Amino acid sequence: MRFPNLKHLYYLVVLHKEQHFLRAAQKCNVSQSTLSTAIQNLEEVLGHQLLEREHKTFVFTEFGEAMVERSKDLLAHTQDWVDFADSAGDWTSGVLKLGVIPTIAPFIFEQLINTIHEDLPKLSLQLVEDTTDNLLEQLMDGKLDLLVLALPMNTPGCKQLLLGTDPFHLVAHTTNTGDLGTSVDIDDLPNDSIFLLQKEHCLTEHAVSACGLAHKSQVSSLTASSLHTLVSLVNSKMGYSFMPAMALKKGILEGTDVVSLPAEQDAFREIGLAWRNGTTRVQLFRHLAKLLAPLMPNSEHIL
Repeated sequence: MRFPNLKHLYYLVVLHKEQHFLRAAQKCNVSQSTLSTAIQNLEEVLGHQLLEREHKTFVFTEFGEAMVERSKDLLAHTQDWVDFADSAGDWTSGVLKLGVIPTIAPFIFEQLINTIHEDLPKLSLQLVEDTTDNLLEQLMDGKLDLLVLALPMNTPGCKQLLLGTDPFHLVAHTTNTGDLGTSVDIDDLPNDSIFLLQKEHCLTEHAVSACGLAHKSQVSSLTASSLHTLVSLVNSKMGYSFMPAMALKKGILEGTDVVSLPAEQDAFREIGLAWRNGTTRVQLFRHLAKLLAPLMPNSEHIL
């Protein structure tokens, strides 16, 4: 059998994502006819049908769906191969495309950049801030090399390495803390008084789990898009929220009348790295873990 064209495999993956020939062709910077011919060429090389076509519509066959997943894996490994070649096998050099979720990125980017530049001066760092789902998709597509995520998180096809823990603190306006005491029972807070982030932010799921908020009537239907918006809501005396220690240490409450209460013993999220199985850059990633662990609120005995 002839080997398939890697570029054609890339076209296949993009077509699967877009589910539209014209949009996929535009994403690939080729004409629609070029893309269509490439898919047909793939089918000839593989000896099996990838798409079921009917007039101007199509669906992927079961074989086509399976080939898309294998193509993603092959393209990711190919990118690793290219990166290895570009760095001449020197794991301390090359380009590192690092993705970080929004509830972590603002609080570690500056230290992360400075630490990596000082310790690994030959490494070119490219940073991306996005939601967990989007970052995982980019990781598996080979567009990113490494992620900093909040755990636990299901990351099929990836390895994880724990960096540390980040405790959750209840935050409140100073005028709303008088009756709370030192130990807060969530059930004693008013209904609809706890603000959380929108569901696409994994911090919400982790806070709900860690702080026992599942199905609580105290959780408000009003959600925020960022931790800074949560602080604004609390500062308006509308209610309460939970804030990770990482954000508190970086002064997210400065300039407000919001204060944090002591963290509950078991209320925390874990923070770790995730990378694709089979990557050739594990030595670099483990070294980075040792550099990043001290940036976590609690990292002792982790590495």
